Amino acid sequence: MAATKFGVLARNFSTSSSSQQLVKAPVQVFGLYGRYASALYSAASKQKSLDKVESELKDFHATIAKDSRLAEFIANPTLKRSLKKDALISVAKKLKMSAVTGNFLELLAENGRLNKLDVVTGHFFTMMAAFRGEVVCEVTSAKALDAATLKEVTAALSGFLQKGQSLKISTKVDPSIVGGLVVVLGDRYIDMSLASKIERYTTLLKQPV
Repeated sequence: MAATKFGVLARNFSTSSSSQQLVKAPVQVFGLYGRYASALYSAASKQKSLDKVESELKDFHATIAKDSRLAEFIANPTLKRSLKKDALISVAKKLKMSAVTGNFLELLAENGRLNKLDVVTGHFFTMMAAFRGEVVCEVTSAKALDAATLKEVTAALSGFLQKGQSLKISTKVDPSIVGGLVVVLGDRYIDMSLASKIERYTTLLKQPV
């Protein structure tokens, strides 16, 4: 049932009926929103518009960030799906989006999934990074990393890459980890935080002797 549903989804994105087979994404993502993103990737790939769709979605996110009314409209759960769908069709025309991007936004609105736009597009952006040979990495630290430390961390993480890959690193500050680092490298999760160590030690101390 699910495979059929998302096969139809991909065909609805595409303006071509020459192929109904999903194009396999360069990286696998899971769950309902991962399948939405995979269907979008397939449709954009068939239309040879992957870069264009990625650019349009980034521009749309930038528009939402600047337009608080549009952001509230998209997030409002009380509005009818048909109203959101009509509004997204209008926005897509105004921004001169391609058919693939416009149909994707329209479909999210129609299915009541517009509030998960960030999640779906996040999966799509991950696929695009993999398509370009980029490995997305997020490094979380208790305080901002200085240039020397970031350079050292980047060099260490580059050792995990395969030939032809490049590292696309971003950093985040989270004081709750106390110290150390939490690294998400592709599908790897590496917890080297002091908070995690404290939790493990606390658990050990609570165990009966």
